[in-house]
Amino acid sequence: MASSASTSKVKRNVEKNVETQRGSTTTWITRIVFVLALYATCSWLDAIKDRWYVFEPTKLHQLAQSAIANAAHENDITGMIQHIVTNLTAEYSSSVISLNTDSSEWMFNNHGGAMGAMYIIHASITEYLIIYGTPLGTEGHTGLHPADDYFNILVGEEWAFSPGQLEMERYPAGSVHHLPRGTTKQYKMHKGCFALEYARGWIPLMLPFGFADSFTSTLDLPTLYRTTRITAREMIKNLLIGKI
Repeated sequence: MASSASTSKVKRNVEKNVETQRGSTTTWITRIVFVLALYATCSWLDAIKDRWYVFEPTKLHQLAQSAIANAAHENDITGMIQHIVTNLTAEYSSSVISLNTDSSEWMFNNHGGAMGAMYIIHASITEYLIIYGTPLGTEGHTGLHPADDYFNILVGEEWAFSPGQLEMERYPAGSVHHLPRGTTKQYKMHKGCFALEYARGWIPLMLPFGFADSFTSTLDLPTLYRTTRITAREMIKNLLIGKI
């Protein structure tokens, strides 16, 4: 009797171990399939993301140059912003893209050790367009982003460099600094520098870099809330009209 009971117990333990191994194998297969499916989906979306772009870098550069040319004086950033927003709203229908015309919605922005202020003109899943700058000057790390970034200098001058360069890059007013997707630089905006910044790619994946300094350095929660609220508001507005 004891021998039979012991044999049954051993058999149950073996069956339990087999079931556990099968369950573990199934779990890992499910995880691998999920990861592969996610990778395939992301790769497919990345390959077709350009169909959702509305802005063109060349046209935005021309608009920035036009704003500079039509400004009352060379440091008239207010006039330049008004020129840019007026032209954008005239060219793009509100049924195609949502633009934020309230140029009073400025907020601090700390990222990569740099500090300035920004006004969000447009924010969607695949594009953003902002005015960014500071009258004091700043410098820092550009960040490593899944998007191309076009920095159209309106006022002042920006310097930049990549590791291994022996001379800095200079970007005066009227020029554009293109930071290709997946590249990084150190940059410096001189006193009184402002720019029209356009990014195209996966914008939500850029947000952690933009928010990191708020958690690790400034602890400026009111600014973090304001930035999150306005960014989310603009993205939702665009999603509601079908702009990804």
